Amino acid sequence: MVKSNITLGATTRAGEGCGCGRHAVADPELDARAIPPTIRHGAIFGALDSVQPGYGVVIVAPHDPVPLIAQVAERFDGAFSVEYLERGPEAWRIRFGRSA
Repeated sequence: MVKSNITLGATTRAGEGCGCGRHAVADPELDARAIPPTIRHGAIFGALDSVQPGYGVVIVAPHDPVPLIAQVAERFDGAFSVEYLERGPEAWRIRFGRSA
């Protein structure tokens, strides 16, 4: 059995979701700590490729991902905002939001 590393995060937007207006949509959360280091950034770039404008994804990293943030800014030409939700020492949670 394969265990998923994607869970729902705490960042939500009320009134979105199924269309009934009663459900909030949470940004997906990708726990990169469970991804082997040799493919970690590639997996994160793949996740970011799928984020639609106006939405985001929360990445959980094992260290402050300063190099990753620089790579995302360069690779996606500044299309993502970056917000630290948690700053270690066990995990860093960063929300990448795609501009509309």
